[in-house]
Amino acid sequence: MQDPTDRTGTTPDAAGRRTGTAQDGAGAALGAPVERREGRQKVAGTARYAAEYALPGRAHAWPVPAAVARGRVTAVDATEALALPGVLAVLTHADAPRLAEPEDATLAVLQNPDVPHRGWCVALAVADTLEAARAAAHAVRVTYATEPADLRLTPEHPDAYEPETANGGYPGRVEHGDPEGAYAASDVRVDVAYHVPPLHNHPMEPHTTTAHWDGDRLTLYTSTQGGTSVRAVLAGLFELPRDHVLVVGEHVGGGFGSKGTPRPDTVLAALAARHTGRPVTLAWPRRLMPTSVGHRAPTLHRLRLGARPDGTLTALLHEVTTQTSRVKEFVEQAAVPSRVMYAAPHLLSTHRVVALDVPSPSWMRAPGETPGMYALESAVDELADALGMDPVELRVRNDPEHEPGSGKPFSSRHLVACLREGARRFGWADRDPRPRSRTEGPLLVGTGVAAATYPVYAWPSAASAHALPDGTFTVRVNAADIGTGARTVLAQIAADALGVPVDRVRTEIGRSDLPPAPVAGGSAGTASWGWAVHRACAELSGRLAVHTGPLPDGGLDAHDNTRGLADADSPYARHAFGAHFAEVTVDTVTGETRVRRLLGIFAAGHILNARTARSQFTGGMTMGLGMALTEGSTLDPAFGDFTEADLAAYHVPAHADVPDIEADWIDEDDPHLNPMGSKGIGEIGIVGTAAAIGNAVHHATGVRLRELPLTPDRVLTGLLAA
Repeated sequence: MQDPTDRTGTTPDAAGRRTGTAQDGAGAALGAPVERREGRQKVAGTARYAAEYALPGRAHAWPVPAAVARGRVTAVDATEALALPGVLAVLTHADAPRLAEPEDATLAVLQNPDVPHRGWCVALAVADTLEAARAAAHAVRVTYATEPADLRLTPEHPDAYEPETANGGYPGRVEHGDPEGAYAASDVRVDVAYHVPPLHNHPMEPHTTTAHWDGDRLTLYTSTQGGTSVRAVLAGLFELPRDHVLVVGEHVGGGFGSKGTPRPDTVLAALAARHTGRPVTLAWPRRLMPTSVGHRAPTLHRLRLGARPDGTLTALLHEVTTQTSRVKEFVEQAAVPSRVMYAAPHLLSTHRVVALDVPSPSWMRAPGETPGMYALESAVDELADALGMDPVELRVRNDPEHEPGSGKPFSSRHLVACLREGARRFGWADRDPRPRSRTEGPLLVGTGVAAATYPVYAWPSAASAHALPDGTFTVRVNAADIGTGARTVLAQIAADALGVPVDRVRTEIGRSDLPPAPVAGGSAGTASWGWAVHRACAELSGRLAVHTGPLPDGGLDAHDNTRGLADADSPYARHAFGAHFAEVTVDTVTGETRVRRLLGIFAAGHILNARTARSQFTGGMTMGLGMALTEGSTLDPAFGDFTEADLAAYHVPAHADVPDIEADWIDEDDPHLNPMGSKGIGEIGIVGTAAAIGNAVHHATGVRLRELPLTPDRVLTGLLAA
């Protein structure tokens, strides 16, 4: 008889779970800084992305974008395009295969002649090569009947309305007490407006799909954050059984929210492949991405804060106006953070939205929290100035015991600990609080702070665990690794539950024929998939504990589905928190702002992999730096197009822009989350960074700039006007 400890190196406890310290080269399985499993594949170029499946007979497609802001297509002349060598077809609304009506109207491509906004796909060229497809698309001639377009977002827009809900199902309006009356009666008041421009996801890998039909079976190699969702949507559009659609997305070159649901590339590639009878790859051109794959909508914020002379908040009013498209409603939930952060007895948190003839906004990393916390944390600093109070102490003084918006107790809230630890490490106590008090020749030097929060989400997921006779294990779940190291951390979760070294666990992800799983979004991927993986492995561990003799040739399996658990209502308000500190220099001659130091201290539950966690935190902080200083987009009011539509004009930070960035955390013991005790970490890094930098710029210059990004022209104009 074989003893089970021979196979796992541990012994089962009374509950059947294996106990003991699982070791590999990096230490204990859960929390260890284990290297990414796919790292070598990526640097060696063997990790295949969606455009790299060179199927026999593969063709390529290139979209033809609408050149008007609103109207209808009256004619498409593809004669010149079809005469080019290698061109197979030009699909239009007149001859493209018909689709069932989608729930997401942005996927109803080439189904009618309507043009709801500039950049909408009005034709698709298909050719033997990418170059021929691009040339054909440029040769297509489209005639339009144009209509007047409304493109301007203003706080006073006559068609603005208050939605019932914002993105994520949050109530559009939350009001407690008498916020207007309490604000008017406050001893100290701040009434300020902030503007966040449109922001774009711009992942390194563009939105790409390679589609192939085999009879009535569709295979999609696609860059997606959620293959299970893509399978369901495409099966519905083409009226297929779900098991007739296979979605493969084993490696994804970034998404930042824009690949959270299927985008037009997925549908168009499938349409072209069905029409031509050949596999088709469509890699969305970067120049066309801003109008086609979603973006963060602009938000206009009005913040009114009332306080007593000792800094105690009496009223907090946060009113947001944003825009959506006429294709579908998407309301950036930018007022929601004000319902979480501070103990104000009188609270107003509202959204207003205007439907315009603009591209459809969608998710971008930390939707709602990112622009909302920028405005709120900037206004809190303005209140600290009005009070003559330290900004850290003002935040500490108003730390709530319960979530203000819901009244629920927090499952854990260590924001004050983050602020204190961050202030200690940053040297905050040595700061001269007077604006413009520190100079280095033509440079003004300043420091700033901001708090951060992001909600804890988890969604139902399925997973399976398999024990093999050779002592290894395989975990299967249709997770998406968008660059976060999902394969690695899921193996760590499995190893922890099984009580075995990490190198004995193999993970299979990124295929829709694996157990279904939710999207890699909302900082909920690891919590959702890991919950199911942990339970499946715990069940398998229990089976192994009572199994006698060698394992059968096929091994032992265990399966789990967290439906009813992960999606159950919680009596607790569950959030991650953080504190951001920034040091900047502002050049009084050029107006250029440079960030010298960024420090982030986070409270995000139990950290599952120290290496990948730090990478995600610093990545988010870098993205926040871009939001503060370089990233911003302008919708041309004459043409309805984004003028900064590629990486030459839309500036994302490079290594030279981030000389010193540090992220660390307070490891929380929160029993109200999931079996791993983890909170999401992918998005909280971005949330407070822009406000910390903006507050540092104010401290350096004495000038408060309330529109992002803080480009040299805006900074210099502010300096000259001061």
